[in-house]
Amino acid sequence: MEVVIVPDAKAGGELIAEAMAELLRRKPDALLGVATGSTPLPIYQALAAKVGSGAVDASRARVAQLDEYVGLPAEHPESYRSVLRREVLEPLGLGMDAFMGPDGTAEDVQAACQAYDKALATAGGVDLQLLGIGTDGHIGFNEPCSSLASRTRIKTLTEQTRVDNARFFGGDIEQVPHHVITQGIGTILEARHLVLLATGEGKADAVAATVEGPVAAVCPASALQLHPHATVVVDEAAASKLKLADYFRHTFANKPDWQGI
Repeated sequence: MEVVIVPDAKAGGELIAEAMAELLRRKPDALLGVATGSTPLPIYQALAAKVGSGAVDASRARVAQLDEYVGLPAEHPESYRSVLRREVLEPLGLGMDAFMGPDGTAEDVQAACQAYDKALATAGGVDLQLLGIGTDGHIGFNEPCSSLASRTRIKTLTEQTRVDNARFFGGDIEQVPHHVITQGIGTILEARHLVLLATGEGKADAVAATVEGPVAAVCPASALQLHPHATVVVDEAAASKLKLADYFRHTFANKPDWQGI
């Protein structure tokens, strides 16, 4: 995989947003896989600025969801569908007709998971999938020891994850759902380009395990080593445990400009 070390989150967001913009210039109806959380916000803000300035046309772009709470109504302000509408679709000038996501309120959740996997394939597959990473190396809601061949499925949230997410529900953990639908690692690996952004010293161990450690289910993100086009963008703090950091800096500094990430 390619590792790019940037000064800070803003620089990482700009770099990835430009890669997304270049993709949209080549393929205006590209299917963009998006993630929630605070880490990707600089990406969405930078891409929205490019759309606003006319540097790129995103009017035909399509957006696919990485994961969703089970049992939370789609219109709930903290459903990931609602979050992505506020943070991605509306800033890019897109309506919900451009959006794809699993049905977290379905009576048959397993069937909804299978339907979403099929819908992604029918849509032609994800062109570029954005990912964050947990301090334990999880991607999406694929916690440690998830199958590296897993498909979109229902997962049970750990108590710590529910505690962490309670801040979005007025501090009330009882309002946080116990289950989520997440794209599996096998599903994620089918995207044509995987781009993982990690910032902060708290992610340094997970980044090192992902990039330089063995491919192992205990660090789900290490599966990116199996992908033919995976890019890991990290700030200096998140890169602090990388043994090959100087090598990564050198290779990116001498990379042809036309090649992108």
